[in-house]
Amino acid sequence: MKYYTRFCKICFILSAAFLINVNSLYSQGDPVTEAFSKSLNSETILDYTQAVKDIQEVYLADSYEMNLRLGWLYYKAANYNESMNYYQKAIDLMPYSIEAKLGYNLPASAADLWDKVIENYDKILLQDPQNTFVNYQLGNIYYYRQDYSKANSLFEKVVNLYPFGYDGLLMFAWTNYQLGLYRESKILFNKVLMLSPGDASALEGLGLIK
Repeated sequence: MKYYTRFCKICFILSAAFLINVNSLYSQGDPVTEAFSKSLNSETILDYTQAVKDIQEVYLADSYEMNLRLGWLYYKAANYNESMNYYQKAIDLMPYSIEAKLGYNLPASAADLWDKVIENYDKILLQDPQNTFVNYQLGNIYYYRQDYSKANSLFEKVVNLYPFGYDGLLMFAWTNYQLGLYRESKILFNKVLMLSPGDASALEGLGLIK
């Protein structure tokens, strides 16, 4: 699904960003820095088994960064149970971490554990109610579960924050349509066409409105 692909791309960026920060924590020549460097090189050639070993050689159970890194690598290796295990350790070490919760949701969604994904999104929204990314992702989950009322309220928040954003407008239009709010959905579909002339999804929606 489109929203899942976007989710993966964003979490990859978050993972790369945290690694840059990790390198600043340790001096050159430090074994931890060297282990992360080796792990990154192994990941570059898609050798996730070796990338894991590189971290495991210096692993500290109370290291947030190591647990987060292992969560990511096990996810890339499609070992979703181990990935969730390490992401959960990172969450336990830093309960307010949004990046760890988003990371956990990568293997959880890949394993179709959508209730757990929703639980993590709900926890993030308790910390950051205006988090546009999370509101949008959660809205998509409820939409595909056909819980259009919940989806609509989430997409409405997204559109209130970003009134002329393509993704939020399109999904808000579709949830309004599914709820029988045809006048509202027509207005929203037409706004989508302002952003994306000839948009197939918006045109499909308008064609369904009598």
